[in-house]
Amino acid sequence: MTEKNRLSRVAGIIYLGVVFTGIVSLMYIPSQLIDFENAQLTYQNLKASETLFRLGIVSGVLCYTFFLFLPLVLYQLLRQVNENMAKLMVVLAIISVPMYFLNVQNELTALSLIKEPSYLKVFNQEQIQSQVLFYISQYDNGMRLIHIFSGLWLFPFGYLVYKSNFLPKIFGILLMLGCFGYLINFFGGILISTYGELGISSYASIPASFGEIGICLWLLIIGAKDKKQTKWQHD
Repeated sequence: MTEKNRLSRVAGIIYLGVVFTGIVSLMYIPSQLIDFENAQLTYQNLKASETLFRLGIVSGVLCYTFFLFLPLVLYQLLRQVNENMAKLMVVLAIISVPMYFLNVQNELTALSLIKEPSYLKVFNQEQIQSQVLFYISQYDNGMRLIHIFSGLWLFPFGYLVYKSNFLPKIFGILLMLGCFGYLINFFGGILISTYGELGISSYASIPASFGEIGICLWLLIIGAKDKKQTKWQHD
């Protein structure tokens, strides 16, 4: 196995960890427990399924731990394509990691509230329920900001994939489009109060989903396959 193939397999394994833990923590568990329109129901769900909520927190921490190492491995794989773009990819990706670890404090605070420690006896049940949903909402808002960089890093990554001679160009195109999808969803959600009801967000996220899952599986299963070229493309 060549060094390039070894790096692609390592990147694929780490990427799979990011994808799996990301789906669990950002999609599956919130869909089971959180209702942003109903503080009482959310509180009851978290109380009844505390272990699942804890699993979601752990999954999120694992996701961004994997994500800390992913761009470093991809840098080793792709830096010969264009080193400046590879460095930009690493910087834009890693910025989101400390942002996440600061943001997860909101989930930990919500977890402490549902345990109802003695010092919370000064609050009635409705106030505690409202505080739990408030911190969950703050976590969700924090993730919106983090997703700016979840999108931005995809552009240099997609560019490098597109310009390489050992990864499919289609994934590079999808990843670059995925960058704009993340940005559209962020600015749309901020500027348009009814954005979530328009259905645009689902379509905007499609390129990133196909691009990231596709390149993850390609790196893991197929690896880096060189085409017959006389020199690297650096532009």
